[in-house]
Formats: sequence, structure tokens, C-alpha cells
Amino acid sequence: MLNKTPLAQLHETMGGKMVDFGGWWMPVNYGSQIEEHNAVRTDAGMFDVSHMTVVDVHGEQAQAFLRYLLANDVAKLTEQGKALYTGMLNDEGGVIDDLIVYLMPLGYRLVVNCATREKDLAWINLQAQKFTVEVTERPELAMIAVQGPNARKKVCEVLADDADTLNKLDVFYGAALSGARSEWFAARTGYTGEDGFEIIVPATDVNTFWQQLADHGVAPCGLGSRDTLRLEAGMNLYGHEMNDETSPLVANMGWTISWEPTDRVFIGRSVIAAEKAAGIKQKLVGLVMRSRGVLRDGYEVVVPGTDERGVITSGTFSPTLGVSIAIARVPTGSVSSAEVIIRGKRVAVEVVKPCFVRKGKALI
Repeated sequence: MLNKTPLAQLHETMGGKMVDFGGWWMPVNYGSQIEEHNAVRTDAGMFDVSHMTVVDVHGEQAQAFLRYLLANDVAKLTEQGKALYTGMLNDEGGVIDDLIVYLMPLGYRLVVNCATREKDLAWINLQAQKFTVEVTERPELAMIAVQGPNARKKVCEVLADDADTLNKLDVFYGAALSGARSEWFAARTGYTGEDGFEIIVPATDVNTFWQQLADHGVAPCGLGSRDTLRLEAGMNLYGHEMNDETSPLVANMGWTISWEPTDRVFIGRSVIAAEKAAGIKQKLVGLVMRSRGVLRDGYEVVVPGTDERGVITSGTFSPTLGVSIAIARVPTGSVSSAEVIIRGKRVAVEVVKPCFVRKGKALI
């Protein structure tokens, strides 16, 4: 039986086309994926991301535990609500998952991917045995992402009592709300390349909140547009740009690794440090195909000057740009053009930085 978020029935009532997404019954769209995509780029859209897993970490060794567990350093979190993006690595330096961690009044809050929930929790609990720490999953919480140039304004209209708090939040900061919403937590984060909030809400409140957002003109959006938006923004997707066998250095996640202080031990450090010293052999790049057709995951990439082939890790048609785009893993080195093999034919593509759109503006 498929898992369902607390919003599942409301999705169906509002016309969501429901599909199996990693074992969850989720809306892929509400009629037009492109219209939903454009709503986020030009106005405001909302996504049910309640399938994400919220984990709270408490205890006297909570910081020491997370400094060991994660490649980024939670010691950087010196202000309440501050967020940190990081990889959680295995002993071989592969990426078990990418996640966000927040500093909370009683410890830390992690938000991890639904597709990796079971292995994430197993790994976290295994490593926690070495520390005086308490790890608590929070299945009673749901989450809505509201994204777009008008997202903050419309959320503040719905949550008027907390508008001052929300308006003061900097990017990658979160805060608890007030009064009857003291269990709510809103963060200025997202997965679309647009401004907005990701709001953690008690499951008992989430249907009312979703309907209120819709009544204020926030477009319900499915997972289809969420994927085209994140790809335009050049954001990694677990299982595509990274996995248990992929180094964060190869996945363009080097900026999420805290090498200082040099005596901090974190899982996988020695392996990726050796890889860094030796020099990585692959990297992620962006591809743009201006001819007809769509770049797809798994297509081979032919790079001039080498016999080694690359591979597309994520590809789609970009509604914002009107062309096909992709992220690809290719041999390291400077290259401005390549070819992609599509149904046995070589098709020319441009090689660019793996970020195509940010805040509604084309970067290519």
C-alpha cells in the first residue's frame, strides 16, 4: 500500500493527477505542468513536500554527533533558526543523502529525502550509538513549500499574525511561529531557484493552511513542475546527480564540505580528502540543446579531445527557456561544446555552468 500525506484527499478533490512517487501517492500535476511551472516563475505556487522526513536531534552531544555525521560543520550554526545544506557520507565517501539541518532551541532539526528515509534513519541511528544523543523522527508533521516572486507576500497575508517574523527572515534562516502556531516552523529555503518559504506544520493543520493559500491565489503544483524548476535552477536530485557511490566532489558539492578545522573527523573525510589531493576525474556541467528534441537521463555525452564518454544525469524541456537542458557528468577539463547521442545520432549541445535560471532570469 502506498504512503499518503495528510493532503492526499485534498489533492484529489482539487484535481491533482496522483501517481506513485517513491512509494508515496502524490500529485504529478493539476492539469498543466507548464502552467504550474510558470506560476512559480512569475507569481506563486505551492508544493506538498510532506513526504520529506523531519528528524530532531537532541542531547548533550548533539553538536559533536552531527559534526561527525555530516560533511558540513554544524558548528557554523551560531544563531537560532540558521540552516545549513550538507551531504551525509558513507565510509567510502559516497553521498547517502543531501539534507538541510537547522539550529533549534533544543538541538537540531534535519530534513531528509523521502526516497532515502529508511537508509537515512538506519545510518543516523547506527552512528548515534557512539554519542549521548536522542534521535526522534517527527511523522506527525507535514510540510508545504511556497515558492515564487510573490510567495512571501501571499504567505504573509495568510499568516498575518506572524508577518513581521516572516518578513525579517534572511535566506537560509527559519523561525517558529507564535501563539496557536508555536509548533509551526517556517524557513526561507526552497528547491526552485525562486524566493519563498518551506513551512513545517502539524498534520492536523495542513489541510486548512493549503486551502487558505489557494484562496489567496497560490497555485497548487505537482512534482512534475518541481522537477523542471529545480533542474532549471541547477539543483541536484538524489539518485541522479549523487548517490551512495558518487563523491560530493564529483557532484559539485565541494562547497558543502568543511575542511576546517583540520582535526575535525567526519565520516568519509579521509577518502574524499585523498580524492581531492589526487584531482577529480569527472564533474557536473550544464548542457543546452537548441535544436528540436529533449535531453533525457542516461543519454551518452561525447566530449571533444577524449575517448571517455559522459552521461546525462537529469534532462528535460525548459518551459522558461523554451529549449532542452540537462545536467551531465563528464570528464574534467575545459570544454564549451559536446555532442549527445540521441537514438544513435550525435546532436550538438552547448556546455555551460549547471545553472540555467535563477529568480526567473535566464543565465544562458
